[in-house]
Amino acid sequence: MQTLDQLNEHFAIPGALTFALANGGLISARITTPACTAEIYLHGAHLTAWQPAGHAPALFISERSAFAEDKPIRGGVPIIFPWFGSRTVTPQSPRTDGPSHGFARTSLWQVAFAGLAGDDLHLTLTLAPDETSRALGFDQFQLAYELVLGAELRMRLTVANQSETPLHFEEALHTYLAVGDATQVKIDGLGDMEFLDKTDGFKRKCQIEEVLTLIEETDRPYLNTAATVTLDDSILHRRIAVAKTNSLTTVVWNPWSALSAKLPDMAPDGWRIMTCIETANAADNAITLAPRSAHTMEAIVAVQSLS
Repeated sequence: MQTLDQLNEHFAIPGALTFALANGGLISARITTPACTAEIYLHGAHLTAWQPAGHAPALFISERSAFAEDKPIRGGVPIIFPWFGSRTVTPQSPRTDGPSHGFARTSLWQVAFAGLAGDDLHLTLTLAPDETSRALGFDQFQLAYELVLGAELRMRLTVANQSETPLHFEEALHTYLAVGDATQVKIDGLGDMEFLDKTDGFKRKCQIEEVLTLIEETDRPYLNTAATVTLDDSILHRRIAVAKTNSLTTVVWNPWSALSAKLPDMAPDGWRIMTCIETANAADNAITLAPRSAHTMEAIVAVQSLS
């Protein structure tokens, strides 16, 4: 485990990057550059804040989130690996044990690199097998999470299979976007796409409307799409674009009022000021990675003002 003193000695950048104890006594990296401010926790390699200069915060974080070593953080960008949602039986494994969305978002990551290039802060965190992952059957992998934090946000998740057999997994960058009012946003880029409706027994459906507006609980993994998705926010007068590479699943999620009221780490009206647009490979698009090879998925988030 890297101590606070070690992190500041080896990786801090005066005026741009410092490490400090944050909520729950967890260590976070705090970024301040002319291009943005941001915060990322080593717990889960969890990005909890990113605010490009001249804009309101781009990420939602729940005011009731638990900041504890054994719990995920609600909001920001949780890293989902090696399964999405509940663990289910696959041709590769009969096991169904383990936490929802896998173990990566509650694991302690290590800082491997930090550097400043112009106004962009580059930060890399890594995760190796530990007692928890080995107990769940994952002991021959390495994860690297590369962040480029500036006027836009780049997130690259690399999975390396170090075994002599294929590695089957799902992954997601579960991005919670901050919005003015979820009932007013317009989501473009998913028209005519097939999705699984998790609110209706995982039925396969097709989005017939070109632009999606949210009117109820929405939980949709869209399959076989590499499209850039945009979210227009008339309340905050901005557009957020989420582009991606090596991802064929896009998830749109909003818990709406009934589910939000049941979530202990979400305020009852928290659903109204967030909408998730997630870069993923899940369900039909799960990855089977050949032995001694690696896979990198990237999401790029950009904010622009609406005239």
